[in-house]
Amino acid sequence: MKRLAAIPALALACSAWGQDWPARPIRLLVGFGAGGGTDIVARIVAAPLGHVIGGTVIVENKPGAGGTIAAHQAARSAPDGYTMFLLNSGHTSSAALYRQLPFDAAADFRGTSLIATMPLVIVRSPKFAAKDLAGLIEIAKRQPGRVNLGTVSIGSMQHFAAELFAQQAGIELFHVPYKTTPDLLAAVRTGDVQVAVEVMSTVLGDIKSGQIAALAVTTAERFSGLPDVARVADAGISGYDVVAWYGIAFPARTPEVIVSRTAEALAQVLRNPAVRTQFANVGLTPVTTTPDETDRHVAAEIGRWKSVRATANIPQQ
Repeated sequence: MKRLAAIPALALACSAWGQDWPARPIRLLVGFGAGGGTDIVARIVAAPLGHVIGGTVIVENKPGAGGTIAAHQAARSAPDGYTMFLLNSGHTSSAALYRQLPFDAAADFRGTSLIATMPLVIVRSPKFAAKDLAGLIEIAKRQPGRVNLGTVSIGSMQHFAAELFAQQAGIELFHVPYKTTPDLLAAVRTGDVQVAVEVMSTVLGDIKSGQIAALAVTTAERFSGLPDVARVADAGISGYDVVAWYGIAFPARTPEVIVSRTAEALAQVLRNPAVRTQFANVGLTPVTTTPDETDRHVAAEIGRWKSVRATANIPQQ
């Protein structure tokens, strides 16, 4: 009898969550500093999301340790609907790189929706002989390990995307990690590294100004902002498809009525022409997924990068 009585009580509690929420401001934790790409995404969606759900969403930057400080704080926050976490691609590459994190990158979060994607792009120094991706592959096969490829940090999503490209192309590149994107791009311009992999937003200006050249985008489709730039697949590497992505999650065990309401609200926000224009201005494409699809995506990306890391013999940290 007690067990049967508890079921409607739980249902009433969940219903109350849905009716009363949000009763106070919701914080959206971002694992990177103000002004960066992840922060920009958060600030584009925060105000309209708050408007749709009938509350206020406040962006709270918690930078450090590749986004894992914010992820840890989000994972251990109360699952009451008042803490959100801005997922990004680095969340899954960190899960592949670090031997032991103080949270489970999949199980400790409940996704609501992916919200945007952005291509990565393989770029070359103006001083590098290869003028297209096929040329890069041909040189790398003739000179294994002699072509320098730069990315930000060891184990970053850009690094894993580069390693996946090398694995699928059957070539060996010499990886040169840089602490910051400006340092990396300076090295590409001077020819200290011949090629690099970066997210589109950080290199688009240099590509358009001619300071560096684009060899290929990493996505299955061409990028509308650079329609003449080939895809990796155009060089005969079928199935290669890597995107930088962003999404929103709650701590695990957040009531499903809140998760569902937020997913529906995000879908409405991402149909807003003003939001779509702001995304387009920074090279983002709006996307939506269901909560379950979001969780499956996170798990799949973690598995993908773990496999790439192992094949490339990148030491876990």
